[in-house]
Amino acid sequence: MLFALGTPVAFAALVVSFLCGLMLRALAIRFTARTVGLAQRNEPMRPSLRRDVDPFGAVAAAIGGMGWGRILTVDDVPRWRGRGRAAAVFVAGPVTCILAGELLLAVFALTGADPDLFRFLSVGLVLHGVDGLPYGEQVLLSLGVGLLAFGLLALIPIPPLDGFGILYNALPRPGAGMQWMRLWFEDKNIGILVLLIFSLFPGGNPLVLAILDVLGNFFLRVWG
Repeated sequence: MLFALGTPVAFAALVVSFLCGLMLRALAIRFTARTVGLAQRNEPMRPSLRRDVDPFGAVAAAIGGMGWGRILTVDDVPRWRGRGRAAAVFVAGPVTCILAGELLLAVFALTGADPDLFRFLSVGLVLHGVDGLPYGEQVLLSLGVGLLAFGLLALIPIPPLDGFGILYNALPRPGAGMQWMRLWFEDKNIGILVLLIFSLFPGGNPLVLAILDVLGNFFLRVWG
């Protein structure tokens, strides 16, 4: 997000989008876990900085454009009531953020934004800060793309991201390969290291933004 410092309105909206992504993810996870019977009824639903912010995810958001929330491990979500229920808990956060981002982009598109604009937009471009638009449109576009990017990044199937929990629970019997990933990418924090490297390299257009551009292309073009 530091790329967007030259456009203060867009930068502020992107920071808010990251914080909203953290909040929506936390609420969606806890609501879904309670709904499918994988959480205690007395567990708090309210997000909190201590429980939901990952310091490395916040650093990645600052240097690479988008980050992630505190890891939800497969040990935190039991499979004994069915793999589908466990997978739903991991799916809930990313999907909620993607839908919220698409809703804001729909509002942006319906408030008079030039439809041709979506042909030239990319997730990475917006996370660098889009100038030349009225302030209200800058805010809507930055919030929408920020939430979209948060949700799409979370779907990548490596720890500490939620996508790994989805993949793990999609397998009837996770084998040695999945346990290897857990050992190195989760327990030894290699996943965090890889994501931070992708957020730094190469300088002007980190690899994480290139990945988000590919993943987010359809979600942006649908409004063009």
